[in-house]
Amino acid sequence: MKKTILITTVIALSSTLSASLLDDAKKAGLKPIPTDKKELMKLVDNPKNELNKAKVELGKTLFFEPRLSKSNLISCNTCHNLAIGGVDGLSTAIGHKWTANPHHLNSPTVYNAVFMDRQFWDGRDPDLEAQAQGPMQAEPEMAISKEMAVKRISSMSGYKEQFKDAFGDNNITFKKIADAIGAFERTLVTPSRFDKFLNGDKKALSTAEQKGLKTFMAKGCVSCHTGVGIGGSMQKFPLVKPYKYANIGDFKGDKNGMVKVPTLRNIHQTAPYFHNGAVWNLEEAVKIMGETQLGIEINDKDTKSIVTFLKSLDGEMPNITYPQLPAVTSTTPKPEVK
Repeated sequence: MKKTILITTVIALSSTLSASLLDDAKKAGLKPIPTDKKELMKLVDNPKNELNKAKVELGKTLFFEPRLSKSNLISCNTCHNLAIGGVDGLSTAIGHKWTANPHHLNSPTVYNAVFMDRQFWDGRDPDLEAQAQGPMQAEPEMAISKEMAVKRISSMSGYKEQFKDAFGDNNITFKKIADAIGAFERTLVTPSRFDKFLNGDKKALSTAEQKGLKTFMAKGCVSCHTGVGIGGSMQKFPLVKPYKYANIGDFKGDKNGMVKVPTLRNIHQTAPYFHNGAVWNLEEAVKIMGETQLGIEINDKDTKSIVTFLKSLDGEMPNITYPQLPAVTSTTPKPEVK
Protein backbone atom coordinates (compact mmCIF):
# COMPACT_ATOMS: atom_id res chain seq x y z
CA MET A 1 0.00 0.00 0.00
CA LYS A 2 2.80 2.41 0.97
CA LYS A 3 4.69 1.54 -2.23
CA THR A 4 1.61 2.33 -4.31
CA ILE A 5 1.15 5.68 -2.56
CA LEU A 6 4.83 6.52 -3.09
CA ILE A 7 4.67 5.72 -6.82
CA THR A 8 1.48 7.75 -7.20
CA THR A 9 3.10 10.69 -5.40
CA VAL A 10 6.19 10.56 -7.60
CA ILE A 11 4.05 10.48 -10.76
CA ALA A 12 1.99 13.41 -9.49
CA LEU A 13 5.09 15.46 -8.68
CA SER A 14 6.60 14.63 -12.09
CA SER A 15 3.40 15.71 -13.81
CA THR A 16 3.39 18.98 -11.85
CA LEU A 17 7.05 19.60 -12.76
CA SER A 18 6.30 18.99 -16.44
CA ALA A 19 3.29 21.31 -16.39
CA SER A 20 5.26 24.07 -14.68
CA LEU A 21 8.20 23.61 -17.05
CA LEU A 22 5.89 23.69 -20.05
CA ASP A 23 4.40 26.98 -18.89
CA ASP A 24 7.88 28.42 -18.27
CA ALA A 25 9.04 27.35 -21.72
CA LYS A 26 6.11 29.04 -23.39
CA LYS A 27 6.60 32.20 -21.33
CA ALA A 28 10.25 32.20 -22.41
CA GLY A 29 9.12 32.39 -26.04
CA LEU A 30 9.73 28.80 -27.13
CA LYS A 31 7.13 27.74 -29.68
CA PRO A 32 6.34 24.39 -31.31
CA ILE A 33 6.08 23.58 -34.99
CA PRO A 34 2.28 23.49 -35.45
CA THR A 35 0.68 20.08 -35.93
CA ASP A 36 -2.26 21.62 -37.78
CA LYS A 37 -1.42 21.89 -41.49
CA LYS A 38 -3.24 25.20 -41.91
CA GLU A 39 -1.37 26.74 -38.99
CA LEU A 40 1.93 25.40 -40.31
CA MET A 41 1.16 26.82 -43.74
CA LYS A 42 0.73 30.27 -42.20
CA LEU A 43 4.32 30.04 -40.98
CA VAL A 44 6.00 28.54 -44.03
CA ASP A 45 4.14 29.97 -47.03
CA ASN A 46 5.26 33.15 -48.78
CA PRO A 47 2.44 35.37 -50.12
CA LYS A 48 4.84 36.55 -52.84
CA ASN A 49 5.63 32.96 -53.86
CA GLU A 50 2.66 30.85 -52.86
CA LEU A 51 3.30 27.16 -52.43
CA ASN A 52 1.70 24.57 -54.63
CA LYS A 53 2.53 20.91 -55.16
CA ALA A 54 3.98 21.39 -58.66
CA LYS A 55 6.21 24.26 -57.54
CA VAL A 56 7.55 22.32 -54.57
CA GLU A 57 8.27 19.30 -56.78
CA LEU A 58 10.04 21.48 -59.34
CA GLY A 59 12.01 23.13 -56.55
CA LYS A 60 13.10 19.74 -55.27
CA THR A 61 14.38 18.79 -58.73
CA LEU A 62 16.27 22.08 -59.03
CA PHE A 63 17.68 21.69 -55.51
CA PHE A 64 19.43 18.52 -56.69
CA GLU A 65 20.33 19.98 -60.12
CA PRO A 66 24.15 20.18 -60.53
CA ARG A 67 23.82 21.82 -63.93
CA LEU A 68 22.85 25.00 -62.11
CA SER A 69 26.57 25.32 -61.44
CA LYS A 70 29.20 26.44 -63.93
CA SER A 71 31.00 23.08 -63.67
CA ASN A 72 27.88 20.87 -63.74
CA LEU A 73 29.15 19.36 -60.46
CA ILE A 74 27.62 21.40 -57.65
CA SER A 75 23.98 21.52 -56.60
CA CYS A 76 22.27 23.13 -53.61
CA ASN A 77 22.38 19.69 -52.01
CA THR A 78 26.19 19.66 -52.20
CA CYS A 79 26.52 22.12 -49.33
CA HIS A 80 23.10 21.48 -47.80
CA ASN A 81 23.05 17.70 -47.97
CA LEU A 82 19.60 16.53 -46.92
CA ALA A 83 20.96 13.11 -45.99
CA ILE A 84 23.29 14.50 -43.30
CA GLY A 85 21.30 17.19 -41.51
CA GLY A 86 21.11 19.71 -44.35
CA VAL A 87 24.82 20.60 -44.11
CA ASP A 88 28.09 19.49 -45.70
CA GLY A 89 29.93 18.55 -42.50
CA LEU A 90 32.85 20.85 -43.33
CA SER A 91 34.31 23.76 -41.40
CA THR A 92 34.08 25.95 -44.48
CA ALA A 93 32.00 25.55 -47.61
CA ILE A 94 33.79 24.27 -50.73
CA GLY A 95 32.65 25.48 -54.14
CA HIS A 96 33.69 25.94 -57.77
CA LYS A 97 37.17 24.57 -58.56
CA TRP A 98 37.38 23.30 -54.95
CA THR A 99 37.49 26.88 -53.69
CA ALA A 100 37.05 27.30 -49.95
CA ASN A 101 34.78 30.12 -48.83
CA PRO A 102 37.05 33.19 -48.72
CA HIS A 103 35.66 34.23 -45.34
CA HIS A 104 35.84 30.67 -43.94
CA LEU A 105 32.08 30.54 -43.54
CA ASN A 106 30.34 27.33 -42.56
CA SER A 107 27.25 26.11 -44.45
CA PRO A 108 24.21 26.40 -42.15
CA THR A 109 21.49 23.77 -42.28
CA VAL A 110 18.65 24.21 -44.75
CA TYR A 111 16.28 22.25 -42.49
CA ASN A 112 13.92 24.63 -40.66
CA ALA A 113 15.57 27.62 -42.37
CA VAL A 114 12.05 28.83 -43.13
CA PHE A 115 11.70 29.75 -39.44
CA MET A 116 14.73 32.06 -39.51
CA ASP A 117 14.05 35.81 -39.48
CA ARG A 118 16.80 36.41 -42.04
CA GLN A 119 19.02 34.33 -44.33
CA PHE A 120 22.85 34.16 -44.55
CA TRP A 121 25.13 34.63 -41.56
CA ASP A 122 24.98 38.40 -41.98
CA GLY A 123 21.21 38.36 -42.48
CA ARG A 124 21.41 40.19 -45.79
CA ASP A 125 18.43 38.46 -47.42
CA PRO A 126 14.89 38.40 -46.05
CA ASP A 127 13.71 35.01 -47.26
CA LEU A 128 14.68 31.70 -48.83
CA GLU A 129 13.77 32.80 -52.36
CA ALA A 130 16.20 35.72 -52.23
CA GLN A 131 18.85 33.55 -50.57
CA ALA A 132 18.61 30.91 -53.30
CA GLN A 133 19.82 33.40 -55.91
CA GLY A 134 23.10 34.09 -54.11
CA PRO A 135 25.02 30.78 -54.07
CA MET A 136 24.27 30.05 -57.72
CA GLN A 137 25.97 33.29 -58.79
CA ALA A 138 28.74 33.40 -56.17
CA GLU A 139 32.14 32.67 -57.73
CA PRO A 140 33.42 30.53 -54.79
CA GLU A 141 30.18 28.52 -54.81
CA MET A 142 28.23 27.51 -57.93
CA ALA A 143 29.69 30.30 -60.08
CA ILE A 144 27.00 30.42 -62.76
CA SER A 145 25.53 33.56 -64.30
CA LYS A 146 21.79 34.22 -64.39
CA GLU A 147 21.86 33.97 -68.17
CA MET A 148 23.71 30.65 -68.21
CA ALA A 149 21.41 29.17 -65.57
CA VAL A 150 18.36 30.04 -67.66
CA LYS A 151 19.97 28.71 -70.87
CA ARG A 152 20.87 25.40 -69.20
CA ILE A 153 17.42 24.81 -67.72
CA SER A 154 15.54 26.08 -70.79
CA SER A 155 17.48 23.75 -73.07
CA MET A 156 16.12 20.65 -71.35
CA SER A 157 12.60 19.98 -72.57
CA GLY A 158 11.70 18.07 -69.41
CA TYR A 159 11.68 21.31 -67.44
CA LYS A 160 9.25 23.29 -69.59
CA GLU A 161 6.15 21.38 -68.54
CA GLN A 162 7.24 21.50 -64.90
CA PHE A 163 7.54 25.29 -64.98
CA LYS A 164 4.15 25.58 -66.66
CA ASP A 165 2.54 23.44 -63.93
CA ALA A 166 4.31 25.39 -61.19
CA PHE A 167 3.95 28.97 -62.44
CA GLY A 168 1.17 28.86 -65.05
CA ASP A 169 3.50 29.34 -68.03
CA ASN A 170 6.72 27.84 -69.35
CA ASN A 171 8.66 31.10 -69.42
CA ILE A 172 11.78 30.15 -67.49
CA THR A 173 13.53 32.96 -65.63
CA PHE A 174 16.29 33.05 -63.04
CA LYS A 175 13.85 34.40 -60.46
CA LYS A 176 11.46 31.51 -61.07
CA ILE A 177 14.32 29.04 -60.67
CA ALA A 178 15.19 30.56 -57.28
CA ASP A 179 11.52 30.87 -56.27
CA ALA A 180 10.95 27.16 -56.95
CA ILE A 181 14.01 26.19 -54.91
CA GLY A 182 12.84 28.47 -52.10
CA ALA A 183 9.37 26.90 -52.21
CA PHE A 184 10.85 23.43 -51.77
CA GLU A 185 13.11 24.58 -48.93
CA ARG A 186 10.04 25.97 -47.13
CA THR A 187 8.75 22.43 -46.73
CA LEU A 188 11.91 21.17 -44.98
CA VAL A 189 10.65 21.28 -41.41
CA THR A 190 11.45 18.65 -38.79
CA PRO A 191 9.01 18.35 -35.87
CA SER A 192 10.62 16.78 -32.81
CA ARG A 193 9.77 15.32 -29.42
CA PHE A 194 10.29 18.80 -28.00
CA ASP A 195 7.43 20.03 -30.17
CA LYS A 196 5.25 17.27 -28.76
CA PHE A 197 6.18 18.46 -25.27
CA LEU A 198 5.31 22.06 -26.10
CA ASN A 199 2.04 20.84 -27.58
CA GLY A 200 1.12 19.28 -24.24
CA ASP A 201 2.58 15.77 -24.25
CA LYS A 202 4.35 15.84 -20.87
CA LYS A 203 5.86 12.39 -21.44
CA ALA A 204 7.57 13.38 -24.70
CA LEU A 205 10.73 14.38 -22.84
CA SER A 206 12.62 12.24 -20.35
CA THR A 207 13.27 13.53 -16.83
CA ALA A 208 16.89 14.26 -17.79
CA GLU A 209 15.80 16.17 -20.89
CA GLN A 210 13.33 18.21 -18.85
CA LYS A 211 16.08 19.06 -16.38
CA GLY A 212 18.23 20.07 -19.34
CA LEU A 213 15.50 22.34 -20.65
CA LYS A 214 15.21 23.94 -17.23
CA THR A 215 18.97 24.53 -17.17
CA PHE A 216 18.86 25.85 -20.76
CA MET A 217 16.33 28.48 -19.71
CA ALA A 218 17.89 29.25 -16.32
CA LYS A 219 21.29 29.99 -17.87
CA GLY A 220 19.75 32.41 -20.36
CA CYS A 221 20.29 30.44 -23.58
CA VAL A 222 16.66 31.06 -24.46
CA SER A 223 17.30 34.79 -24.74
CA CYS A 224 18.58 34.16 -28.28
CA HIS A 225 17.53 30.60 -29.08
CA THR A 226 13.79 31.03 -28.97
CA GLY A 227 10.69 31.02 -31.17
CA VAL A 228 9.67 28.20 -33.50
CA GLY A 229 13.15 28.10 -35.02
CA ILE A 230 14.86 28.05 -31.61
CA GLY A 231 17.12 30.63 -33.20
CA GLY A 232 17.00 32.77 -36.32
CA SER A 233 17.19 36.34 -35.05
CA MET A 234 20.12 38.72 -35.51
CA GLN A 235 22.26 39.23 -32.41
CA LYS A 236 25.54 40.90 -31.52
CA PHE A 237 28.39 38.36 -31.56
CA PRO A 238 30.50 38.26 -29.50
CA LEU A 239 28.55 40.18 -26.91
CA VAL A 240 30.38 39.98 -23.55
CA LYS A 241 33.75 38.32 -24.08
CA PRO A 242 35.84 37.70 -27.21
CA TYR A 243 35.14 34.60 -29.30
CA LYS A 244 38.20 32.39 -28.83
CA TYR A 245 38.30 31.29 -32.49
CA ALA A 246 37.65 34.71 -34.04
CA ASN A 247 40.98 34.52 -35.89
CA ILE A 248 39.63 31.76 -38.17
CA GLY A 249 38.30 33.69 -41.17
CA ASP A 250 37.55 37.40 -41.32
CA PHE A 251 33.77 37.43 -40.87
CA LYS A 252 32.61 40.05 -38.35
CA GLY A 253 28.85 40.02 -38.98
CA ASP A 254 26.88 42.77 -40.66
CA LYS A 255 27.85 46.46 -40.45
CA ASN A 256 26.67 46.50 -36.83
CA GLY A 257 28.46 43.31 -35.85
CA MET A 258 25.21 41.34 -35.84
CA VAL A 259 25.26 37.63 -36.70
CA LYS A 260 22.32 35.34 -37.38
CA VAL A 261 21.57 33.00 -34.49
CA PRO A 262 21.62 29.44 -35.86
CA THR A 263 18.75 27.10 -35.17
CA LEU A 264 19.34 24.48 -32.48
CA ARG A 265 17.01 22.02 -34.18
CA ASN A 266 18.93 18.86 -35.17
CA ILE A 267 22.04 20.44 -33.65
CA HIS A 268 23.59 17.02 -33.03
CA GLN A 269 23.65 16.45 -36.79
CA THR A 270 25.08 19.78 -37.91
CA ALA A 271 28.65 19.95 -36.59
CA PRO A 272 30.92 21.83 -36.87
CA TYR A 273 29.51 24.84 -35.07
CA PHE A 274 29.64 28.65 -35.28
CA HIS A 275 29.84 30.74 -38.43
CA ASN A 276 33.42 29.66 -39.10
CA GLY A 277 32.93 25.99 -38.23
CA ALA A 278 35.69 26.14 -35.64
CA VAL A 279 34.11 23.88 -33.01
CA TRP A 280 33.27 20.20 -33.51
CA ASN A 281 32.25 19.38 -29.94
CA LEU A 282 28.78 20.44 -28.81
CA GLU A 283 29.81 20.64 -25.16
CA GLU A 284 32.57 23.10 -26.06
CA ALA A 285 30.12 25.12 -28.14
CA VAL A 286 27.75 25.42 -25.16
CA LYS A 287 30.55 26.61 -22.89
CA ILE A 288 31.77 29.15 -25.45
CA MET A 289 28.27 30.57 -25.77
CA GLY A 290 28.09 30.92 -22.01
CA GLU A 291 31.33 32.92 -22.00
CA THR A 292 30.87 35.07 -25.10
CA GLN A 293 27.15 35.80 -24.95
CA LEU A 294 26.08 35.38 -21.33
CA GLY A 295 29.28 36.25 -19.50
CA ILE A 296 29.07 33.13 -17.35
CA GLU A 297 30.99 29.90 -16.92
CA ILE A 298 28.76 26.88 -17.48
CA ASN A 299 30.18 23.96 -15.51
CA ASP A 300 30.48 20.40 -16.83
CA LYS A 301 27.34 19.18 -15.08
CA ASP A 302 25.13 21.93 -16.47
CA THR A 303 26.74 21.66 -19.90
CA LYS A 304 25.96 17.94 -20.02
CA SER A 305 22.41 18.66 -18.90
CA ILE A 306 21.87 21.24 -21.66
CA VAL A 307 23.32 18.91 -24.29
CA THR A 308 20.97 16.17 -23.09
CA PHE A 309 18.04 18.52 -23.68
CA LEU A 310 19.35 19.45 -27.13
CA LYS A 311 19.03 15.80 -28.18
CA SER A 312 15.25 16.20 -27.96
CA LEU A 313 15.45 18.70 -30.82
CA ASP A 314 16.40 15.98 -33.30
CA GLY A 315 13.37 16.00 -35.57
CA GLU A 316 11.55 13.78 -38.00
CA MET A 317 13.12 14.33 -41.41
CA PRO A 318 10.83 14.56 -44.44
CA ASN A 319 10.93 11.56 -46.74
CA ILE A 320 12.58 12.85 -49.92
CA THR A 321 13.01 10.73 -53.05
CA TYR A 322 15.97 11.69 -55.20
CA PRO A 323 14.51 13.07 -58.45
CA GLN A 324 15.19 11.86 -61.97
CA LEU A 325 16.67 14.92 -63.67
CA PRO A 326 15.80 15.89 -67.26
CA ALA A 327 18.28 14.88 -69.96
CA VAL A 328 20.55 17.40 -71.66
CA THR A 329 20.10 18.20 -75.35
CA SER A 330 22.41 19.30 -78.13
CA THR A 331 21.67 22.93 -77.20
CA THR A 332 22.52 22.59 -73.51
CA PRO A 333 25.55 24.79 -72.71
CA LYS A 334 28.57 22.68 -71.83
CA PRO A 335 30.19 22.70 -68.37
CA GLU A 336 33.05 25.07 -67.67
CA VAL A 337 35.65 23.82 -65.24
CA LYS A 338 38.40 26.38 -65.78
